[in-house]
Amino acid sequence: MQFQFKLIPSDSIQLVVPLVKRMSKASVTEDLLLERFREMVTQNYECIGVYDGDELIGISGLWYSTRHYSGRSVELDHVFIESEYRNKGLGTQFINWIQNYVKSKGCQAIELNAYIDNKPSQHFYERDDYQRLGYHYVKQI
Repeated sequence: MQFQFKLIPSDSIQLVVPLVKRMSKASVTEDLLLERFREMVTQNYECIGVYDGDELIGISGLWYSTRHYSGRSVELDHVFIESEYRNKGLGTQFINWIQNYVKSKGCQAIELNAYIDNKPSQHFYERDDYQRLGYHYVKQI
């Protein structure tokens, strides 16, 4: 299979909403997701898509920042590949492509969060030398 990895233009960000809705554990409506994504693209955010032909089958958000402990970095967010494409090496290709892409933009580190109960995701990143540094906490206010 030949896949394409490419930036999703901010004016097409609505394309990611159905995929994010399928992967999300939160009960957020598609309308609210779209509203949030439209705001996100005005910040230090990009989204990369994985395409099988013209079909969007995977995504990863990229949040850019400079951190005191890692320098210029990118945080991967809502990494998702449709279930029928998993366990075939596509995830590794995707992460490698992202790594080369963000490195060309001056990033020195990649960060991400993985859900505590998502053991396959944790193993995937640990196989690629990502190190566990701590816990991520959220409090709705």
